[in-house]
Amino acid sequence: MNRINKKLQEAKKIFSIYFSAGYPNLSDTVQIIQDLEKNGVDMIEIGLPFSDPLADGPTIQASSTKALHNGMNTQVLFDQLKDIRKTVTIPLVIMGYFNPMLQYGIENFCQKCAEIGIDGLIIPDLPVDVYADEYKATFEKYGLKNIFLITPQTAVERINFIDSVSDGFIYMVSSASVTGSQTGFGAEQADYFKRISDMNLKNPQIIGFGISNKETFNQATQYAKGAIIGSAFIKHLTQNGTGKIKEFVEEII
Repeated sequence: MNRINKKLQEAKKIFSIYFSAGYPNLSDTVQIIQDLEKNGVDMIEIGLPFSDPLADGPTIQASSTKALHNGMNTQVLFDQLKDIRKTVTIPLVIMGYFNPMLQYGIENFCQKCAEIGIDGLIIPDLPVDVYADEYKATFEKYGLKNIFLITPQTAVERINFIDSVSDGFIYMVSSASVTGSQTGFGAEQADYFKRISDMNLKNPQIIGFGISNKETFNQATQYAKGAIIGSAFIKHLTQNGTGKIKEFVEEII
């Protein structure tokens, strides 16, 4: 069974962290992953930096730009992660844009992910219908879960279609904006979380965008299986380097 599906079966709320590979320093990627698992994080989204990150707010954009300047690219990331499964057991997801994957070759990219033990991909700019028609068979061949995003504006029919072609979790974007920390969620967002929860989809939902602390994590997971923290963790890395990951995680869980 894929590690994502196994993790989702656990009777707990999933705490996932996103960070940009190669940030703050090119060689930090593996150490950050190991430290996050050691301190209780359930799943990690490894950001593959791209020069035109459409869905990312200023914090993640800045970290991606710095990572690219550090020398991070697709092949470097694969080289860094080649032995990751010797030390890390939790689900690992690569989150990135379609262009670098296309440049690498979709089959080659998926094969490499499978070889090193990547469990899934999140590709915000790959439309679900294009995936279903052209790439689903390749992803499934290599045991990769493709995770799709929905927003408060996503139509019910499209949510149901995404649910039908998915076999992992659905990434619920908390609001119609780019990534970034918030102080809390309002009634409108709570209604959205409840509305999706009440649809009883076959795939559990994990909420991202705007989760930054224990309060927003608890608000999000009231209606969803888990939540993802990205910008707030990257800000922590910017301010503290990689030495205080334990303190960050302990403030959330």
